[in-house]
Amino acid sequence: MSSQPTGSWLTQDAYDRLTAELAELEGPRRTEIAERIAAARDEGDLKENGGYHAAREEQGKNEARIAELTHLLKNAVVGETPKDDGVVEPGMVVKISMAGKDRTFLLGNREIADDGEDLEVFSTESPLGSAINGSKVGESIDYEAPNGRSLTIEIISAKPYRA
Repeated sequence: MSSQPTGSWLTQDAYDRLTAELAELEGPRRTEIAERIAAARDEGDLKENGGYHAAREEQGKNEARIAELTHLLKNAVVGETPKDDGVVEPGMVVKISMAGKDRTFLLGNREIADDGEDLEVFSTESPLGSAINGSKVGESIDYEAPNGRSLTIEIISAKPYRA
C-alpha cells in the first residue's frame, strides 16, 4: 500500500491551469451565458426559441464543469514531479506488460495531461492504478481485473511525467 495522501494528485501547473479555468467559468463565461439567456427570453415564446434552449443547455454544461473543478481543486493534492526512482506513484508515466501486451499510461488525474496529448490516464483509485501504486520497476503484481480474471502485471518502467 502506498503512503500517498488521498485526493487527486495534480502538478502545480495543472492546478494553476484548472484554477484559471474555474475563474473564467464562474465569472465572464457565466455572465455571458446569462446575458444570452436573457436576450433569448426577450424574443418571446420560449417553446420554439432555439437560441434560448441552446443557451440553457450550455449553462447546464458550464455549471457541471464548475462543480467538477470545484470538487477536484478542493480535494487536490498538489505535488512536485515525483523522483525518478522507479517507484510507481501518481505523476508517473508507467509502462506495464499485462496479458502479453504492453501498455503505457499516466498514473494520476486526466486533468494533468495536456489536451492535445494522446496518453491514457488511470487514477490511483481505479482498480489497475490501485493495484500498481507503490510497486517498483521489475516487480510482478497479481491483479484481479474488474471482470474477475486474475492477471499478472509486470512493471517495465516508471518515469516522471513532464508536462
